[in-house]
Amino acid sequence: MRTSDFSRAPAQARAGAMFIGATRYSNPLVLLRLAPAWFRVVRDMRRMSGYCWHTVYWQFPLTLGTIAFFTDRDAMLRFARTREHRRLMVWLTDGTRNATAGFIRLYTAAPDGYSNGTWRAEGPEMGHIATFTPIGAERTGPEVVR
Repeated sequence: MRTSDFSRAPAQARAGAMFIGATRYSNPLVLLRLAPAWFRVVRDMRRMSGYCWHTVYWQFPLTLGTIAFFTDRDAMLRFARTREHRRLMVWLTDGTRNATAGFIRLYTAAPDGYSNGTWRAEGPEMGHIATFTPIGAERTGPEVVR
């Protein structure tokens, strides 16, 4: 069901901005050296105003990534300015001793989307949408055929 009210949805659905990034570490020992700094960064992030939720993912053999959600882009960018985060970024980008690759992408959420059941603010019903969301030059999307 289409909605612009995510007040009953999980924290990541209420977020207005998302960070996704990953770092390929140079060797397994670096991951052990990373741990204390990483835990400090996560502690700071969780305490920040505007933090919603995050998760970590692994990609074989030595890539760790983070997906983090914030209430808005400003909250996300304020986190990037924290002391512990800056220290970690300096450590990661100090040549190729600690990391050999990395990326960061920042996304903002559209005001509308979809929710169902108990996560739906307008009511607890589960249901399908009658038409797909328009794409490209469409004025209305085609009917959803069940």
